[in-house]
Amino acid sequence: MFENSQLKDIIEKVEAGQRLGFEDGMRLFESDELYTIGYLADRVRRQKNGRVAYFVVNRHLNPTNVCYARCTLCAFGVTKKDATAYTYSIEDAVERARETLGRESITELHIVGGMNASLPWTYYTGLLTALKQAFPQLHLKAYTAVEIAWLARLTGKGIEGTLELLRAAGLDSLPGGGAEIFADEVREKICDHKIGADDWLAVHRAAHKMGLVSNATMLYGHVEEPRHRVDHLLRLRALQDETGGFQAFIPLAFHPENTQLANLPGPTGFDDLRTLAISRLLLDNFPHIKAYWIQIGMKLAQVALHFGADDIDGTIVDEKITHAAGATSAAGVPRDDLVGLIRQAGFIPVQRDTVYRELRRWD
Repeated sequence: MFENSQLKDIIEKVEAGQRLGFEDGMRLFESDELYTIGYLADRVRRQKNGRVAYFVVNRHLNPTNVCYARCTLCAFGVTKKDATAYTYSIEDAVERARETLGRESITELHIVGGMNASLPWTYYTGLLTALKQAFPQLHLKAYTAVEIAWLARLTGKGIEGTLELLRAAGLDSLPGGGAEIFADEVREKICDHKIGADDWLAVHRAAHKMGLVSNATMLYGHVEEPRHRVDHLLRLRALQDETGGFQAFIPLAFHPENTQLANLPGPTGFDDLRTLAISRLLLDNFPHIKAYWIQIGMKLAQVALHFGADDIDGTIVDEKITHAAGATSAAGVPRDDLVGLIRQAGFIPVQRDTVYRELRRWD
């Protein structure tokens, strides 16, 4: 079928179950053979996950948009004096979660936000404790590695000690945000106030060794080059080889609007699908690849299920970070919409919890 493909040796490797290397990744990112790459990713996806496509009934909760970092890539974080600045009290955050419970039977709260220098570290533990006390049935997936490293400086207890404090307060797992692109030369341009790649990886390594699972991300489509993407993916793969604690990888499509990089066009649909597919091929030790519908839209998320993705994230509710950067997708959707989207794409919808236990299947 691919007699004339320039990727024949890579096809043979994938069909033989052999691990791809840096040069393979580079050739895939430089190739315009999208169908071939998608075919290979779909082959791997079906070997790992069959015909099912996962989603979770969740809610995003962003406690504050006040952030000292002011990253070039970000449209969400603002200064305390900005007219759009907000910080929820712990009581307000609990009530926002309660409102959602009245509409959807959510199982997960996804909690990330700005690094507000006006808040004590006890705000972050207190928030988890209050949410866990009010909703003991909910899984609290909270705080990026960037936030945890910042909290470690506030507590003075190091990464491990801070994670122990957070876990005691109610933390159940970590999201994957803040990874952006690991290469220092790129981070200096897009997020120079954030921790570096080694520190990001160190937080997840420590969490995994404590028995906490997490996700991983990569922000693509800005100033990075293919070599930076491949390096990023292989560094994640190496940590997964070491700890086995990553559950899912989420490629994040850069949205430039309202950022300091607003002059950039952002990634194309072609690049979205190619990046998802190559992620599935290179991250052979990751159980799941997510097509984050908030960023790439519902229609492309359906196609992505044929390009290596086996998860479309969740109902979300009240997403703020990507919408601050101009996303035109809905800020959340009902569960039945996700079920219909997956069915129309030809897959079996499976509602999962955060750690991929099956809760309901629509055969």
